[in-house]
Amino acid sequence: MSFEDRITKLECWRGKPKIEPLSGGLSTRSFKVSDIGGDHVVRIGSDIPVHHVSRKQERAVSLAAAQAQISPKITYFENDLLVIDFIHGQTMTEADMKPNLLRIIDVIRTVHETMASHLRGSVNIFWVFHVLRDYVGLLKDQDQNQDLSQIEKLISTLEKLQAPLPIIAGHHDLLPANIIDDGKRLWLIDWEYGGFGTAMFDLANISANGSFNADDDSHMLDYYFQSKNSELLIKSFDAMKIASSLREMLWARISAHYLALPGIDYAVHELEFKMRTDAAIAQFENKYGYSL
Repeated sequence: MSFEDRITKLECWRGKPKIEPLSGGLSTRSFKVSDIGGDHVVRIGSDIPVHHVSRKQERAVSLAAAQAQISPKITYFENDLLVIDFIHGQTMTEADMKPNLLRIIDVIRTVHETMASHLRGSVNIFWVFHVLRDYVGLLKDQDQNQDLSQIEKLISTLEKLQAPLPIIAGHHDLLPANIIDDGKRLWLIDWEYGGFGTAMFDLANISANGSFNADDDSHMLDYYFQSKNSELLIKSFDAMKIASSLREMLWARISAHYLALPGIDYAVHELEFKMRTDAAIAQFENKYGYSL
């Protein structure tokens, strides 16, 4: 059965649905569906164990985000399928990130401060250094002859540089395409990696995915921490920014082998984030005067 046939047969529609495929998903298939009740988005995707993605957990976090009015309302779900309200707005691009920095941080602060109270059921911890080590293990499973010792050393070094922070609920996948501007406010979508963690990864993720420079980073940290950020926090952030880009780089390498959705060039994604990882390492080493 095709995706379109399956969507048509869902019991949640009012009248005959009109279905249009949506582009942009790196690990799911999405469709815009219109019926008498309005416009909706259908997301279809199975669990992805190699990326620690559980659709049951994604649904739990998405429901919490909707209740916190951070994300669109969920109107129907099955094990591997979500139907959410369609937001009529503009999906952000990388060029939109800097001009909207304070608006983005306001939404992220709302996530960190309020969303945990809406979560129900089992919700995982997202710790990027565990994810990275698991990716390295998967790469070794593919090819035992790969020398990944430098990456392993880098992961351990970056982890040791992390400052202790409170555990909060976070998004952990703040690509520009996961932020929608409806002209009045911002919405966050795609909670595949949502769960508990620290604020530092979301902040570093925004910076890494928006190609922020040192001045942008300083402005963001001052605003988020209300000018209470210490040298320890700043160094922790600089290290996490490397981890964020490294995660995207290894995510693409793993996806090319285990996921390989049609129409997605994982090699281009990997190369882009290898360059960002290298740039973030160079910036760190120049700033602190030692090699990672």
